[in-house]
Amino acid sequence: MNQHKNYALPIFMMILLFGMISFVTNLAAPMGVVVKSQFQASNFLGMLGNFANFLAYAFMGIPAGKLLEKVGYKKTALLAILVGFVGVGIQYLSGVAESFFVYLLGAFVAGFSMCMLNVVVNPMLNTLGGGGKKGNQLIQVGATFNSFMGTSVPLLVGMLVGEVTKNTAIKDVNPVMFSAMGIFALVGLVLYFVTIPEPHIVDKDKVVEKSKHSAWSFRHFVLGAIAIGIYVGVEVGVPGTMFFFLADANAGGLDAATAGTVVATYWLLMLVGRFIGASIGGKVSSKSMLIIASGVGMILALLAIILPITTTVSIPVFQSSTEGIAFGLANVPINAMFLVLIGLCTSVMWGGIFNLAVEGLGRFTASASGIFMTMVVGGGILPLIQNAIADSTGYMVSYWVPFLGLAYLLYYALIGSKNVNQDIPVD
Repeated sequence: MNQHKNYALPIFMMILLFGMISFVTNLAAPMGVVVKSQFQASNFLGMLGNFANFLAYAFMGIPAGKLLEKVGYKKTALLAILVGFVGVGIQYLSGVAESFFVYLLGAFVAGFSMCMLNVVVNPMLNTLGGGGKKGNQLIQVGATFNSFMGTSVPLLVGMLVGEVTKNTAIKDVNPVMFSAMGIFALVGLVLYFVTIPEPHIVDKDKVVEKSKHSAWSFRHFVLGAIAIGIYVGVEVGVPGTMFFFLADANAGGLDAATAGTVVATYWLLMLVGRFIGASIGGKVSSKSMLIIASGVGMILALLAIILPITTTVSIPVFQSSTEGIAFGLANVPINAMFLVLIGLCTSVMWGGIFNLAVEGLGRFTASASGIFMTMVVGGGILPLIQNAIADSTGYMVSYWVPFLGLAYLLYYALIGSKNVNQDIPVD
C-alpha cells in the first residue's frame, strides 16, 4: 500500500513525457509551412518532415517493445529522451545549414524518440491505472497534457513567424527547438533519480515457457493495430492539411500566423475533449467513447468536404503575434470550422483504441505496445497520401481520406474490438 503512494511521481513523469510526444510531433505541421516558404515546396514535400517523423515508428516500434521487456521503463525512457534531444538538435542545425535534407534527418531521429516514449508511456499509465476503465481514465489524463503541449506549438511558431511568410526560414523558430531540448534535458535529469515500477520487465533468471501464441494471435488486437495507424493518420492529417489550406493564398487566404492559431484551436479542442474524457473515463466504456467520437467525426468531415470554401464564418481562436497571445475572432472558410471541431472527436480515440486492443492480452501487453508503435507510421502515410491528393485535386477532396479512416474506426468500435480469442492463455 505504501508502494501505491510511490506511484504518484512516476505517473507525473509519464504525463510529462506524454506531453513531449505531442510537442515534438506537432512541430511537423508548422515546420511544413516554414519549409514550403523557405524552399518553395509543394504540399507533398511540406508534409515530408511529418512523414520522416512517423516513418521512424516502422523501424523502432517492435524493437522498442523488446527493449522495454529487457531493460524496463526507466532505461527505455532515458534512452528515448537522449535520442529526442539529438533529433531536435539536428533540426536546429538544419536551420544553420539551411538544408532541407538535414531537417528531414532530424525529424526522422526525433521520430525514434517519440516511438520509444509512446512504448513506455501507454502501458505504464494503463498498468498504474489497473487496466480497464481506470487505465483508460489515466491515459486520458496524460492525453490532456499531451493536447496542451500540442496546442502550444502552432501558437509559439505563430508568434515567431508573425505575418511575414515569404521570407520565413527554419532558423526563425529556433526558440521552439531550444525549448524542446531544454524540457528533454530537465525531464531526463529528474527521471534519472526517480524509482519506476517495472511490471513487465523480463526476469533474466526466470525460465519462461515459449508460447505458440503472440499478440498477433488476437483478432481484436490486429484490427486495433490497424485502427491506431488510421487514427494517428486522421489526427495528424486533419490539422496538418488544414494549416496548408488556410495559409495558401489561393485557398484559405490567411497569413501563416492566423492559420497557426486556427490549427492551435483544433489542438485546444483536443485538450478540452481529453479533459472531458478523463472526467468520465471511469464511468463510460472505451467502446462507447469510440463509437460516438468516430460517428460524429464522420459527419463533421463530410460537412467540410461538401460545403463551399467561399462561405466564411467567424470562430473564436487564440491569436498569436510578436506581441504575445490573445483571444479573439478569426474569419475562416466554414470548412475550417468543421475540421477544427473534429479535434473534439479525435481527442479520446487513442486511449479508447489502445485499451480495447490490449484488453485480455495479459503477458502479451508489452510486446503489443511495440507493435502498436510500428503501426503509428500511419500518421506519416495517410497525411502524405492526403496531401498528394490535395496537390492534384484540391484540399477539400483530400479530406475523403480522413472520412474513410473514421469509418473504419466506427467499424472497429462496433464489431472489430470484440475479443474472440479468449481461449488463448495469457498468464
